[in-house]
Amino acid sequence: MNSEKKIKSSYKLESNIDPMEKKPNIFGVRHIQCIYMCFGMIFGYFLRVNISAAVVYMLKPTVDGVPYYDWDPATKNLLLSGFFWGYVVAQVPSGLLAKRYGGKITLAVSTLICGIVTLLHPIAARLGDWQLFLACRILVGLTQGTVYPCVHTLLAKWTPKPERSILGSFVYSGAQIGTVIILGTSGAFSETSVGWPTIFFFSGACAVVWSLLYLFFGLDGPEDSKSISIAEREYILHHTGSGNNNVQKNLPVPWGALFTSLPFYALILAHCGFTWGFYFLLTEIPSYLAGALGLEVNKNALLSALPYFVMWVLCFVMSPISDYLINSGKLSVANSRKLFNSLGQWVPMICLIVCGYMSADQNVGAIICLTIGVGFNSASFSGYMINHMDLSPNFAGTMMGITNGFSNLLSIFAPLLVSVVVVDERRQDQWRIVFFITAGVYLVCNTCFVIFGRATVQSWNEPKTTISVANLTENENKDEKEMVK
Repeated sequence: MNSEKKIKSSYKLESNIDPMEKKPNIFGVRHIQCIYMCFGMIFGYFLRVNISAAVVYMLKPTVDGVPYYDWDPATKNLLLSGFFWGYVVAQVPSGLLAKRYGGKITLAVSTLICGIVTLLHPIAARLGDWQLFLACRILVGLTQGTVYPCVHTLLAKWTPKPERSILGSFVYSGAQIGTVIILGTSGAFSETSVGWPTIFFFSGACAVVWSLLYLFFGLDGPEDSKSISIAEREYILHHTGSGNNNVQKNLPVPWGALFTSLPFYALILAHCGFTWGFYFLLTEIPSYLAGALGLEVNKNALLSALPYFVMWVLCFVMSPISDYLINSGKLSVANSRKLFNSLGQWVPMICLIVCGYMSADQNVGAIICLTIGVGFNSASFSGYMINHMDLSPNFAGTMMGITNGFSNLLSIFAPLLVSVVVVDERRQDQWRIVFFITAGVYLVCNTCFVIFGRATVQSWNEPKTTISVANLTENENKDEKEMVK
């Protein structure tokens, strides 16, 4: 009977559950697991952003006795891009690993490896110059490529639909926290007696400690928890639409159905639009402010971090509103996703168009405009970012690997476009062209999502002929067969 109860609770359909059903507790195991994941995102961004913060100090003498390197601009850009070489390659395999072995073990082990490699960055630069340092950055990209697919796999198991926007946004807001901390403290780290290596030591140590803690205390799903209440477990299972862990891990990916799904292609475009715009703002806006507006932003680390702090704050404004609109019945899930994704892409679109016409004597207005644009990117966390879980809880991690792979591959072309169009960074008219192109990317990608996007569980989430129960016990097999009958 216990086996029967377990399987039945794992396969109850979301459509049979009242979406306004009372939450079993205000704070439970699901929230603790989301806190672990949020810190994983924070330290993950330590590992990927630290190079941007450290490379400035690696190229010039800062503290006596601290090594520095005479790398030319081409070598510097090569080192900055090395992360993405490994990152893009790792996306789809990471999603498959997370589905097969679980998001917890895949995320914890890859972060542990990444933390150790990060600790070795200063040694790599000293012993192998830029070549060995580049190899370390590629390895960091490979290991960090597991983050989004794994976190998405875990969120699909832990976040009930009535709380999905706020919990998902809370976890992913760790990216902004990590970015703010590293950018905001890089100056202080560089002035220590150890100098710039402190940035890598700090970020690597945080990642190692977190990964060890997560190996012991992280959980793949509510079925794995010994302390969760029955009420909370049933509430999560009812409102996620994901099945039993053992069964879900053995589901073959329905590749044919996936790549003939129009809502999935709309999701890919929405992800591409966000990533293109986000990385364009992250990598190119400092050059725009310094060149066209005459601001030396790199001398003020806190100013560089300000837009991402605003983005983090707005995460906690947008996501509760999204959940309220859905849970109160004022908007359907699909319409809420489309509304907030539009705020997350079309507001930055407008800000970029406005900035394209600002001159050097309007630099304060430009900073405000760009801060608003980056800040409103946070609305997308309640839009496309959690739409993978809406479409297919069982394959959310795999889908995230695919969409994140496509979007990051596309985003590589953003700086290449700037290098071709913006020949003289002081010319506003050249910047206006790339601003308009990025605005056009936002417009087209989000429009496709608004028209073709969906937020209902797709039929291929649980393919009838592919459910495998090979890893279930003999008794569970019998109970499963009885249920099918």
